[in-house]
Amino acid sequence: MAQPTGHTRPAGTKGEGAQPTYVAGRVGIVGLGLMGGSFAKALASAGREVYGWNRTHSVTEMAMIETIKGELTDDIIPTCELIILAGYPQVSIDWLSEMAPLVSPGAIVIDTVGVKRVICEKCGKIAEGYPWTFVGCHPMAGTQYSGFAHARANMFHNAPLVVVPPDMDDDIERVELLERLKSLLAPCGFGSFTLTTAENHDRMIAYTSQLAHVVSNAYVKSPTAQEHKGFSAGSYKDLTRVARLNAPMWTELFLDNADNLSAELGALIKNLAAYKEAIDTRDAGRLEELLAEGDRLKREAEGR
Repeated sequence: MAQPTGHTRPAGTKGEGAQPTYVAGRVGIVGLGLMGGSFAKALASAGREVYGWNRTHSVTEMAMIETIKGELTDDIIPTCELIILAGYPQVSIDWLSEMAPLVSPGAIVIDTVGVKRVICEKCGKIAEGYPWTFVGCHPMAGTQYSGFAHARANMFHNAPLVVVPPDMDDDIERVELLERLKSLLAPCGFGSFTLTTAENHDRMIAYTSQLAHVVSNAYVKSPTAQEHKGFSAGSYKDLTRVARLNAPMWTELFLDNADNLSAELGALIKNLAAYKEAIDTRDAGRLEELLAEGDRLKREAEGR
């Protein structure tokens, strides 16, 4: 079975001449939650053979009824051209560490984790001893819900996929790898592929995603939130959508990116303090200045 067991398998090598054992286009997915399930549904709907594994076996069984061809077992792993790690950060790292010897030469392993430094460092190090390639990935899509039941085949349509390519000496080989990855993921319908470093990804994602989740989650802790019915419209819904979250998963993500997230929180707290001071002192000029500045910066950030 594909669950890490703790025993040791023979180490692989990067030696040339290793022959692929995968079936072209076959995909293995580790973790069948919202992300993994959506990959499974998108790829299976395009006719790809998809195999999956989930810590809760009942989820795998449910996916086998309507989406995947079968369970991602030890004998199936070597037949997959693409393996997608769609679990929590540490679960993904542990699975790859245990199953690395089974991955086919020439296969591509990607992840969907929302932080990249820890994943790319650890999974990249695991991949060094084997004739397959790890590529860090982060689909910029999702909902406030979790689990296979909420996965959908069109989750990634027109969404960006952030890609952290591995260090490669040969630029042509690197381009070929990325083009092959695009082809393998074509049924998902990603709108763009953004190449970056793990460091830059984590810096940016602290602002565009993680900060928004913290703010939304903190915002609903006002006692007034329990009385909002009949008084709320779009603004409330927009700001609170991601207050609902998977607490264990986001705790791991926040702590894996603590330095960047803390810096963004510090900047936000400083800015909020300026608004509060202007309101407390009834300083209309200062408040209007702050509001106009925010409006201007929003327009500049969006190019209009």
